[in-house]
Amino acid sequence: MSATISLKHINKLAIPALIAGVSEPVLSLTDAAIVGNIDINATESLAAVGIVTTFMSMLIWVLGQTRSAISSIVSQYVGANNLDDIKNLPSQAIFIITSLSILIIFSTYPFARQIFKLYNASNLILDYSIDYYKIRVLGFPFTLFTIAVFGAFRGLQNTFYPMIIAIIGAASNIILDVILVYGIEGVLNPMHIKGAAYASVIAQLLMAIFAAVYLLKKTDIPLIPSFPFNPEIKRFILMILNLFVRTIALNVTLYLASAFATSYGAEYIAAYTIAINLWFFGAFIVDGYASAGNIISGKLYGAKSFKTLITLSNKLIKYGILIGIFLGILGAVFYYPIGRIFTKEPEVLNAFYHVFWIVLVMQPLCTLAFIFDGIFKGLGKMKYLRNVLLFSTFLIFIPILLWLDNLGYKLHAIFIAITFWIIARGIPLIIKFRKIFIPLAQNN
Repeated sequence: MSATISLKHINKLAIPALIAGVSEPVLSLTDAAIVGNIDINATESLAAVGIVTTFMSMLIWVLGQTRSAISSIVSQYVGANNLDDIKNLPSQAIFIITSLSILIIFSTYPFARQIFKLYNASNLILDYSIDYYKIRVLGFPFTLFTIAVFGAFRGLQNTFYPMIIAIIGAASNIILDVILVYGIEGVLNPMHIKGAAYASVIAQLLMAIFAAVYLLKKTDIPLIPSFPFNPEIKRFILMILNLFVRTIALNVTLYLASAFATSYGAEYIAAYTIAINLWFFGAFIVDGYASAGNIISGKLYGAKSFKTLITLSNKLIKYGILIGIFLGILGAVFYYPIGRIFTKEPEVLNAFYHVFWIVLVMQPLCTLAFIFDGIFKGLGKMKYLRNVLLFSTFLIFIPILLWLDNLGYKLHAIFIAITFWIIARGIPLIIKFRKIFIPLAQNN
């Protein structure tokens, strides 16, 4: 197994996973870039996209944890060479999560106005948020279906097909965004922010279709669920419940950040939208290596190859720090052009440039936190992940945010608090991992 832990092997999984992982933030970034440059109410449109993206990310992250749970269980059975025992588990998991997504639509659609008022949206920003969400949420089941299929592929140590599916989705979204938002003279009237929402939904549908086709043609895993439930469904549900609690805590952070930014004014929420979406983009790039850690660690854990597991973690720490530094330097080189991609509004750009440096500085810290998130998910240690997020959110992020906001730091308060939140997420995971697996490796 040690021969598999090379940079080449890690990159074979990480780079396709990286490309696949940026599909969701690309949808949001594309929407933000396109609507931020329309001729009518660009700032309000950009702010609405930011608010809805935050809420949609919460829903996707809460229910999209199926990917990690499926990947963990499948990869461990691959490592133990017992894949046949859980072959019907992915289809059952897909059925459960897709059913939940439909319930989410019915439970949020009628209350869109009340939901976005909680984000301090009002007037035109509130109206645009409602319009955008009521269309965008229709793609939610397709997104969760695709995410669950990605989990099955990851468990099988395959990130190539998810990459192809994600490229199809991202490319189609960019093309459709331009067409539907700006229109085609004499053929199609501009649809503005509604066009961006329709573009995302169509792209998500295409991804779901291709995900189903690849799963059926490239694996032996069935798509139609068979019953009774697999015995591992209990562990799957327990993982999901722990990840639900964890992700709710995570989204408390995102909700408060968005709500505070919105309360400062339209130019601040617009600037926050750009900065946080770039932060998401960096996070999803690193997620490629977090996914490699998830995939390989699960397999190694199933095979009880603890020495190789330690080797994997050490290499991922090194690669993660290098990637984080690279992202920070790249952002610094293109510091001002990046902002102008999204908006030409001087007030928005000024607010963005004042805090973007914090996003760049925290990149190496983010890579470590996200990579060890991935490793712990591969190991199935969801309970500890839950506890770390509860600690970092309620005992670190919120007190720092309230303190710095009271001092009048505004967007600086938000991103400084996020930086300490990331530190509080990463360090405990590294310590816990080494405490558990170094003794096991010594006795291996």
